[in-house]
Amino acid sequence: MNDEYNTILADFIVERLELGVFAVDAQFNIVLWNRFMHTHSGKSAQSLKGSNLFTTFPELPESWLKRKIESVFALGNYAFTSWEQRAYLFRFKHNRPITGGVEAMLQNCTFLPLKDEKGKVEFVVITLQDCTDNALIQQRLAEAITISDEERRKQQELIVKLEDAKNQLFQSEKLASIGQLAAGVAHEINNPIGFVNSNLGTLERNVTDLMKLMAVFESKEAELPEAAQQELSKIKKDIDFEYVKEDLAALINESKEGLGHVRRIVADLKDFSRVDQSGWQIADLEKCIDTTLNVVSNEIRYKATVVKEYGHPPLVECVPGQINQVLMNLVVNASQAFPERGQITLRTGEEGMYVWIEVQDDGVGIPSENLQRIFEPFFTTKPVGTGTGLGLSVCYNIVRKHEGELTVRSEVGKGSCFRILLPIFHGKMGESEELEAAHSVPQ
Repeated sequence: MNDEYNTILADFIVERLELGVFAVDAQFNIVLWNRFMHTHSGKSAQSLKGSNLFTTFPELPESWLKRKIESVFALGNYAFTSWEQRAYLFRFKHNRPITGGVEAMLQNCTFLPLKDEKGKVEFVVITLQDCTDNALIQQRLAEAITISDEERRKQQELIVKLEDAKNQLFQSEKLASIGQLAAGVAHEINNPIGFVNSNLGTLERNVTDLMKLMAVFESKEAELPEAAQQELSKIKKDIDFEYVKEDLAALINESKEGLGHVRRIVADLKDFSRVDQSGWQIADLEKCIDTTLNVVSNEIRYKATVVKEYGHPPLVECVPGQINQVLMNLVVNASQAFPERGQITLRTGEEGMYVWIEVQDDGVGIPSENLQRIFEPFFTTKPVGTGTGLGLSVCYNIVRKHEGELTVRSEVGKGSCFRILLPIFHGKMGESEELEAAHSVPQ
């Protein structure tokens, strides 16, 4: 009685679910067809029971669907396909359309093995979930994001063209925030963009030529012998040729969009590294260090202990925003040099007519063969995802334009020390009383 009740309950649930449920045996004969499938297909369970799925529904993607079902029978594991991979299995009308609708119900499909007492897969149960409304919302959200990205790109272009605005940005704390984001760009930026772009262009031309050839071939297909036509028709159906033709163009376009996004990132980073600007001021480098540590505190607080060994050197004539950028990159680099947690030591001092800053870590160190290359653009010794290979190049250019030096000493297993050497005077502000007075104040 209990088993009979459970069977009745199970049948009741299957029939009342707002979810398509049907099952097939190893010969693709239909053994289960619930109310949802009846409603949307117009075919009842009674009329379909025992009939072949693909004979009854020739519009189904037979080649793909057979492989999917056969893999569940063979492996005994469930499989899943989302509407983003394949929009629908059955071309049903969706029953809760929202403004803008689509041609057919977008479906998530699950393929479940139903096993007998010996563990052998006896049937495969397929469920169809109507996710049209959610899919449309996701699509519209993606479109909104695309529009937002385009607006952001246009704004960035305007910012680049406005030299005065760029100068202000470079000297503000917002510059440090942008630098922090730039330091997190994925290591994959090292990929040879030009090589990929060239290959992608060649691939697009080749695919276009092949499609032209196929179009001519298809126009002449009717002139082939009947046996050849049947063989070609079978091959097309097996490989889902129409879907492949559409998918090729989409894949190439998506790849070009992705590559364009990477190229824009590189362009932004190159703009970011241009430091030929005005804005020379008298600055306390120790205050610059403190400001930088505040900006990157969230980046380093869980990775390192910071030790300050200040020598209280004199004030320096410099562009403070650019020096802050150098310090930020060096401190973030140091925080990423530890396998677990370590110590970052910042020192300052005076050496003749120069002031120096050292950023030292007790991390993994840099191999000697890499020391001559670390200031090259796109070169990095960090793991994938923790460095762009641009930070040290930017730092090096900034220091050089301050007529200073940026050097490094390192030992594998013991850590690295970057040393910034800056001249106290540049004459950029002239021999003003303000400059002289600033350096006459006791430190």
